[in-house]
Amino acid sequence: MTTIKTRHLTVGVLATAMAVLAVAPAAQAAPQVGQGDLGQPKDTSVTVGRLVLEPTERGYRGSVPLTISYRGTETADLQVTIAEPVAGAFENFDSDFPCFYGQREGELRRDIRCGASPIRGGERRDYTIDFEVLTATQAYAMSAVGGAVTVQTIDSQPVTVTKSIDTLFRSTTGSLRNPRPYVQDTQTDASVTAGAATLVRQEDGSYLGRVPLTVRYNGDAPHDGLQLEAVLPDGVQLRGISPGAVCAFPWCEVPGGDFMPGEERSMELLVSAPAGTAPGDLGTGTARLHTFFFLDELSDVDPSDNAAAFSLTAVDGAA
Repeated sequence: MTTIKTRHLTVGVLATAMAVLAVAPAAQAAPQVGQGDLGQPKDTSVTVGRLVLEPTERGYRGSVPLTISYRGTETADLQVTIAEPVAGAFENFDSDFPCFYGQREGELRRDIRCGASPIRGGERRDYTIDFEVLTATQAYAMSAVGGAVTVQTIDSQPVTVTKSIDTLFRSTTGSLRNPRPYVQDTQTDASVTAGAATLVRQEDGSYLGRVPLTVRYNGDAPHDGLQLEAVLPDGVQLRGISPGAVCAFPWCEVPGGDFMPGEERSMELLVSAPAGTAPGDLGTGTARLHTFFFLDELSDVDPSDNAAAFSLTAVDGAA
């Protein structure tokens, strides 16, 4: 499956993402037609299995089987749209065609519109849709509502069929009984701390140093990874991040992808100063932490710990 996703490092990247959406407009909420759950159209049958999310070492994972039986007499184009049962849960649709993300108005859950190869008259097609929910596993079962799969066949008599996804989280004891509603966080609870950095003179006269950072993510609000913005004094430049991750200066992705609730990671910003810089105090920098989901920056329960200041010092010898 090819998936079109977005990143939030620069205005240019955001503009590219918006261009993708202009080519493939965001899917709206799955259309409800009288032939969906209320009755089958004569030329298309759609079956969606139950989604059982199994507890793992990192949250829950599960898959939904999707079967499409096309009873038309001609070959039809096929499109599948998945409304997430949990925001950020969609992982994969096993088609070789692209998927495009669309935000649902007024909520964090997304619609994922996926292409598929044309389907022939009388053909039956089986797919699998994979989901992952990064939340703490529980000793009781849970349930989520609102997930759905919409199948559209595009031919001389186009048909749209919508089926809901019955979603359950299996308890850590193996039970699916008496599920409680799963309630996902809508605000992030992220924080960053920083230590001082010493920049050491190199053979060419320039200075290099590392700013130690620790990023923590509490709660299970959906996110497409976290971003760090480095605000540095004049003459000091951001060179990258360790462990390695994508940077579009002065932004860098937090290495390691999405976080589990309570997960904490250590990393270092790589910084430099040019040759000719006088040894001594170079000033104070700030690391600002941002959390994005799709095209929006999410609000944090405590913005005060989303920025951390650090001092920068240049020295002639080894630190």
